[in-house]
Amino acid sequence: MKNKKKVLITQSNYIPWKGYFDSIACVDEFVLYDDMQYTKRDWRNRNKIKTLSGLKWLSIPVEVKGKFFQKINETKISDKEWNKNHLNSLKGSYSNSKCYKEVLPFIEELYNAATHETISEINHHFITEICNYLRINTKITFSSDYKLLEEGKTEKLVNLCEQLNASEYFSGPAAKNYMEESLFSEKNIKISYYNYSNYPEYEQINGDFEHGVTILDLIFNEGQNALNFLKHQVK
Repeated sequence: MKNKKKVLITQSNYIPWKGYFDSIACVDEFVLYDDMQYTKRDWRNRNKIKTLSGLKWLSIPVEVKGKFFQKINETKISDKEWNKNHLNSLKGSYSNSKCYKEVLPFIEELYNAATHETISEINHHFITEICNYLRINTKITFSSDYKLLEEGKTEKLVNLCEQLNASEYFSGPAAKNYMEESLFSEKNIKISYYNYSNYPEYEQINGDFEHGVTILDLIFNEGQNALNFLKHQVK
């Protein structure tokens, strides 16, 4: 009988929101699906912060001209000063947050070390370091560590789950629209769709409460107490 192993397979995002990390905490292995096509105006290279003048996008400039079919792990950074600019924006927006002084050394180290060449490497850096901060010990790997099938969106995922010896595959609720669930059931792999509703609110600055912002908002406002605002409590 197959050992129970929960896996999450999804593309990397830049400084993702709390739900992304909550879903990582739910599984035994998280696979960054970064040998997929890079999509512009998506979460791969940008996320939202709260400012006095409202929500603001922090976007990492990447090379896209003439590279319509490049993969996420092939997409290179086009401005080497982006990390300094983003750090300054975060300092300006969150200087009045409750845990600013406490978490600033972590945030500064996070950004000063973000000198990688591709968006995939940058995202991996932020995701792994933030997981460490939140004491999420889930194993993180890349889909390129495994051999992917050439065709079929669901077939690729099922095959990857087989290589991972997965008994349960976690996915976001939007995947219900395209997932061929029968292909998973044929391999005795359970599908679980993560529920991103009913998160508790925390003490947030800069206007009305907003759930859909970067996890850094939660960290600036709650510090190590951020764990208590994830639904999956880390043991």
